[in-house]
Amino acid sequence: MNKINNLKVMAVTGLLAVLTTTFSFAQENLPSQVKFKPDVLKDKLKGGWAGQVIGVTFGGPTEFRYNGTYIQDYAVIPWKDGYIKETMDNIPGLFDDIYMDLTFVEVIDRLGIDAPADSFAVAFANAPYPLWHANQAARYNILQGIMPPESGHWIHNPHADDIDYQIEADYAGLMNPGMANSASEISDKIGHIMNYGDGWYGGVYVGAMYSIAYVSDDINFVVEEALKTIPKESDFYKCVADVIAWHKQYPNDWKQTWFEIQKKWSEEVGCPDGVFEPFNIDAKINAAYIVLGLLYGNGDFTKTMEISTRAGQDSDCNPSNAGGVLGTILGYNKIPAYWKMGLKEAEDINFKYTDMSLNKVYEVGYKHALEMIKKNGGKVGTNEIVVKVQKPQTVRFEKSFEGHYPVEKISVRKDLENSYSIDFNGIGIVMRGGAFKDKDVNEDYTFDLTLLIDGKEVENFKLPTNSHNRRHDVFWKYQLPKGKHTAKIIVKNPKKGYSIRLNDAIIYSDKLINGQEFHSKK
Repeated sequence: MNKINNLKVMAVTGLLAVLTTTFSFAQENLPSQVKFKPDVLKDKLKGGWAGQVIGVTFGGPTEFRYNGTYIQDYAVIPWKDGYIKETMDNIPGLFDDIYMDLTFVEVIDRLGIDAPADSFAVAFANAPYPLWHANQAARYNILQGIMPPESGHWIHNPHADDIDYQIEADYAGLMNPGMANSASEISDKIGHIMNYGDGWYGGVYVGAMYSIAYVSDDINFVVEEALKTIPKESDFYKCVADVIAWHKQYPNDWKQTWFEIQKKWSEEVGCPDGVFEPFNIDAKINAAYIVLGLLYGNGDFTKTMEISTRAGQDSDCNPSNAGGVLGTILGYNKIPAYWKMGLKEAEDINFKYTDMSLNKVYEVGYKHALEMIKKNGGKVGTNEIVVKVQKPQTVRFEKSFEGHYPVEKISVRKDLENSYSIDFNGIGIVMRGGAFKDKDVNEDYTFDLTLLIDGKEVENFKLPTNSHNRRHDVFWKYQLPKGKHTAKIIVKNPKKGYSIRLNDAIIYSDKLINGQEFHSKK
């Protein structure tokens, strides 16, 4: 009997041979359990963490510089010996998708794998690093007493579908070898701190890919099997499924698939910064670029890095996720030397805002993986580790911005003094802007405001000038009755030297309407 048939028979009986290398055949199903030698399991975990660092470093100079276009072939993306250490020393903030993961890893290490969501939320909200989009909106919510899952829900967070948890979910898969459902359980608890719907699905999907990457070296299988965790009725599922189908239709032309992605999936609905703009930080389209790199890279680390980066938009986080998944498949030792040059000299450097280096997270992550294996019915021995592989289960269906369609962007461009009113026709509004202090003012200040819709008080809220605690958008209100409305904000405590800047308003209706006048301003 040939090698492929032997392996398939053993998978059916629930026991694979001890893995000293990854699988070497086109995989059709997950085995029921897999045996690892400890050094092989750890090598894969190390490969996942190292792949992330390599990917984010490589894509760093391109992040959001190519929005709505891919990076041209003639544009050289630099890579050199010592580049990783140089970047960690000089641009430590680039590694936000690593040190964000490590916040959750540290809580797990301190409180255990069953730590409650509130513990993760409090650590996240009070961490010193700067945040943006869904993360910052969630931080503000938590500091104001709105805890998860409400902190990530689209009613409270206009950035709920953004990429945030997608770039932070690697840890969930890496600590769950072959156990995608356990990764999803962790992502349910932590991912809803900052995201909902498609934004949450991005993290669930990434975590599932990492989990399955431990037990398959078939990229196509990893990508497709992980998608089983996502509800088919979601746009996230449909977007990734489209990429898989287009790859089969155009197997040798990643740019053709990139164009198909743009035509169908590039219109932003949620994130106020991306609506009516080429900027797109939505989870699903950036996940499409991750999958684009993995499928067309076909196990080649260089091609995977190049394509997932050259797709554009969040082009440091996407190759980080792609590099981490492929690094898990290959294992640390099989990541090409070209991409690891200078890595060892950076592995003892603590990531900014943390007490963890790569070498430390290799050890801590491995410890957590062993704990999860035992928790889920596996066995951990000195010379052999047995993982009970989980068949991916679909998580529950969620949809952000249900029935809401952006129909107009109203330019405001003014400083709010005491009050401001805006008339609009639709079912929702988001006002972009923020609170600021004059250049010669040192102390921060917090404005107290009231929001009225059609003369009725609907919210009292705070606008801090402090960047760490800031509210990402001035105000928002969804799910209004369709029709004409007036939104008014009143500043209760104006103060000289401090100002509130109103940039523009995004108006939503229950369907797309072209060419109709929607507003008048006061």
